[in-house]
Amino acid sequence: MRKTVAWGLFLAWLANDVEEWFTMSPWSQANAAKNGEPLPGPVWLREGVSPAHARVAISLMGLIVLAASARGAQTGGRSPFFQSALVGFGVHGVGHLALSAAYRGYTPGVATAPTVVVPYSLWAWRELGRAGVRRNDLRSWVGAVALVPASLAAVHGGARAILRMARKSR
Repeated sequence: MRKTVAWGLFLAWLANDVEEWFTMSPWSQANAAKNGEPLPGPVWLREGVSPAHARVAISLMGLIVLAASARGAQTGGRSPFFQSALVGFGVHGVGHLALSAAYRGYTPGVATAPTVVVPYSLWAWRELGRAGVRRNDLRSWVGAVALVPASLAAVHGGARAILRMARKSR
């Protein structure tokens, strides 16, 4: 398998998260209390997040995706962690589309979901199959399904903790 498949995960994530870097906080703050109705979707968007929280969470997720990409490159794509991250990334792209459909409008990350996230994920999964290293076992699929909410909870919880510690140290 070409290393571009593995490193492509990080690059595709970067494209999606550059969009989120600039849109997550302003969008969530503008829409958190819209019409007094709770928004569909993840709690960090419903509550309205600060620019600092959004950027710390995005940076922490970047570390996870970078580690998955590095492991994928190191193992020729055979790593269960890389493959779970790849599937999870594609599912996350579909999640962006579903959230925008539920919201009936733009949500952070939706512009790059159908243009970068989903196409890259499908291409990379196909490339793993061509190289004969794709895992289609239950463990990989369960890992992918678990990785998305676990990593999102971890990075947003981590962002809260880091920002709390930063406030205390001032």
